[in-house]
Amino acid sequence: MLKKLTHDLFYLVLGAFLFALAVNVFVIPNELGEGGVTGVSIILYYLFQWSPSLVNLILNSLLLIFGYRFLDKKMIIYTIIAVLLNSMFLHLTHDWNINSDELIVNAIFGGILVGTGIGLIIRVGGSTAGTTILAKIANKYLNWNISYALLFFDLIVVFASYFIIGAEKLMITIIMLYVGTKVMDFIIEGLNPKKAVTIISMQQDKIAEQVNLIMDRGVTVLQGKGYYSQEPKEVLYIVISKQEVSTLKKIVENADREAFLTIHDVRDVFGEGFVELAK
Repeated sequence: MLKKLTHDLFYLVLGAFLFALAVNVFVIPNELGEGGVTGVSIILYYLFQWSPSLVNLILNSLLLIFGYRFLDKKMIIYTIIAVLLNSMFLHLTHDWNINSDELIVNAIFGGILVGTGIGLIIRVGGSTAGTTILAKIANKYLNWNISYALLFFDLIVVFASYFIIGAEKLMITIIMLYVGTKVMDFIIEGLNPKKAVTIISMQQDKIAEQVNLIMDRGVTVLQGKGYYSQEPKEVLYIVISKQEVSTLKKIVENADREAFLTIHDVRDVFGEGFVELAK
């Protein structure tokens, strides 16, 4: 338990730091916008020079009061920690800078850091409050993908910044948000995408046996029927990693060169041999 807590706290600190670094080094110096509460804080900074760290803390605290009913106990605690760390790092890094006049490059790296920072926080079960709470609610009740739900809510704030930063900076901000969303998706989903494979073959027993023996993977047998022939068929269903696809192809080829095989991308896999459903 202590090891898991230490691991989670490390990623909360790292995620909050990277997010704050992106805002202070890449976003504000280039007069770009941002999504969510941070975007609102940046707009108020451009207009009135209000401290983004303080505004961020106040607005996120208000949203936490509203959203705590939709979050579990662990997420509430982790979100409070993330919000405090975020505001602290926004204050500590407010005068950090980097010498770069390439607006697109700055936007891309800003997106990478924002996506990595938020992704790490969400991956361990926390959030940065703000629109992340709304994205979590959308994921829980509407089954929206968290990254794209976050992008949707962030874009609402970003388009509002048009009147402050102008059309060109708005377009570059959207590029930055898209990069951040893709990076965040990558961080949350993990480094090892899975494939679901269906196999129709006259040698299904031989293929299933080899998959169990060589790949140590489970095989599910589904009952099907050919529409034209009306003959019953057994369909093999297997979930494997991307790296195991070539091995499976060789097994099928050696057993039955006439086999019908389809391979599908799988985003989330839970259960024995993969990730526990509770996670």
